[in-house]
Amino acid sequence: MNHQMQGKICLITGGSDGIGYVASRELARMGARVVIVGRNSVKTEAAVQQIIADTDNPAVEYLLADLSSQREVRRVAAEAMELVPHLDVLLNNAGAIFLSGGRSVDGIEMTFALNHLSYYLLTNLLLEHLRKAPRARIINVSSCAHESPGRFRLEDLADPSGKGRYPAYKRSKLCNILFTYELARRLEGENITVNALHPGLVRTNIARNNGLLGRVVNFFIRVRGITPDQGAETPVYLAVSPEVEGVSGKYFVDCRPVPSIGMSYDAELAARLWDMSASLTAAGDPPAR
Repeated sequence: MNHQMQGKICLITGGSDGIGYVASRELARMGARVVIVGRNSVKTEAAVQQIIADTDNPAVEYLLADLSSQREVRRVAAEAMELVPHLDVLLNNAGAIFLSGGRSVDGIEMTFALNHLSYYLLTNLLLEHLRKAPRARIINVSSCAHESPGRFRLEDLADPSGKGRYPAYKRSKLCNILFTYELARRLEGENITVNALHPGLVRTNIARNNGLLGRVVNFFIRVRGITPDQGAETPVYLAVSPEVEGVSGKYFVDCRPVPSIGMSYDAELAARLWDMSASLTAAGDPPAR
């Protein structure tokens, strides 16, 4: 076992499959205590047992939550804070495409609820636990899809009646980057860094919630995509590498910082998104240190 992460505690959402699973396995292989957040109990338990078997690291655990539900996000955050004394790494990875539309249990457009608001709310709820670590890292999985968001109006993001389901996914991925940059500004001078990344077109079941159409989309992703092992390289790099110690507010592709779309650097837009997200989740600002 590589002991590079010995003594570190990592929480990974969407860790039962795809790049979240690989990242969980690799961090466990390096000696970290890993807590996976999954939605399906059978699948998540199987993932944990497989990681333990593959890594000989028994310190792999899981919590269950549907992260599109704000009540579930709050519950799993509370459970995580009871389970571990602090967090060194928070990897916000859970996400999906909902091509048929729909709304979350909170009445919010489902893609936006899961892909952005869960990142926003879970991170804010766990900030004090991250502050307890000597140095902590927040990693947000975004996508190059953020580069073509189409008409981006904050007032439309949460509306489940809006048109264009794949554009909703693109907009949610832009929100991930706006959130990353805004959080980096708010945490400046603290012991926490926050960065976003594009993992590549990865062979996962990201469109599995969409019936026959989702199966067709996933087929083409599997034909053209890279492996989950390849897709996990950048999030693992951001969690582990000494090269990014103290680096914050960046967007990474292939383990390198690259520019994101120009709109993502609009600090006023990011602040407005933050305020809207706070209103939709009743989260408010993170408590000052």
